[in-house]
Amino acid sequence: MAEQPENIPPIEFTPFEPLCAVFRSHLRDLGHKYTPERAQILDTLVVMDDLFQVDQLIDAMKESGHRVSKATVYRTIKLLQEAGIIQQVLFDAEHAHYQLAYGRKTRDIIVCVDTNEILSIEIPELRALTERVCEQHGLSPESHRLQIFAKRS
Repeated sequence: MAEQPENIPPIEFTPFEPLCAVFRSHLRDLGHKYTPERAQILDTLVVMDDLFQVDQLIDAMKESGHRVSKATVYRTIKLLQEAGIIQQVLFDAEHAHYQLAYGRKTRDIIVCVDTNEILSIEIPELRALTERVCEQHGLSPESHRLQIFAKRS
């Protein structure tokens, strides 16, 4: 087995079920079907792999040659949230944003409220704090999410 060079940090890897299997299972539990449209929506948001709004998802689907109704996208977004695959990011009352959540241990962001910009951030100290707090309560952390709302100074 080859040694990892000192200047490259170890990659944190946790195997997870494929998203389509998780989604299929959730749909089956609800008595729904995993339709080609739902599969296309899931595939498109996985490729986007970023914060997105529903209109951005629809535009990305159109650019990929997929045709799906807005109503189907909204219903599928709700089902994906229920399945724990995506999560809504609190932004403001007018603009709902979403991001992939399944399989991610952390997804910390700063929401710049005066410019509507969203910045992904990484805070290693927060992971240590999360582990310490959970350990104090006899728990093992699964994930966390931090959202900071700020204005440009």
